[in-house]
Amino acid sequence: MTSSPTPQDPLLRLLDAGLAQARQGLDALCADAATRQAIAAAIGLLVHTLRLGGRVIACGNGGSMCEAMHFADELTGRYRQDRPALPATAIADPGHLTGVGNDFGFDQVFARHVQAHGRAGDCLVALSTSGRSANVIEAARAARAQGLSVIGLTGHADAALGPLCTVHLCTPAGHWADRVQELHLLVLHLLVEGVERQLFGEVAMPLPPSPAPRPDTP
Repeated sequence: MTSSPTPQDPLLRLLDAGLAQARQGLDALCADAATRQAIAAAIGLLVHTLRLGGRVIACGNGGSMCEAMHFADELTGRYRQDRPALPATAIADPGHLTGVGNDFGFDQVFARHVQAHGRAGDCLVALSTSGRSANVIEAARAARAQGLSVIGLTGHADAALGPLCTVHLCTPAGHWADRVQELHLLVLHLLVEGVERQLFGEVAMPLPPSPAPRPDTP
């Protein structure tokens, strides 16, 4: 039978340190008026994009790609409300990524998708914890050249991505990329919730009726 860990157990100290870092990052975000205002501005930009028939494209590397996919899924699917689907996609197709990476270089994998699918009035949501990811920066450049707005999520106020953004959201979680990504996920959830409430109100919209079942055939 294993003994219960004590407060001095190295594993518990590790867990406590990780939780403390996460709490410090969240506390810093809650106290950062500029970032909260930027989140509100990003919600307004997304709502404006969608109301005018624009689409949302999201991109990022590694964990940020997973968050970009999650964000797009919650727009096309749902977050807290049953409501119409919203047009959003994440750049995550392996055929595109490997093909473009092989032919043009990895720094072009997101930019080529934006060039192919982005239209003036759309919005690119670009995630980079460092704010220095070359392929995310190239995507933002391609987006601005084609008349898309750009919402950038980084972890550094002086990120190279920042000047390319219509709205730059810097989550103040220090230099640890995992803590930055945790706050990015929170921000993305706030963006989707804000979009839902702005477009569809506080009350869930009814889903369209399901088609009548077809009669069984012999």
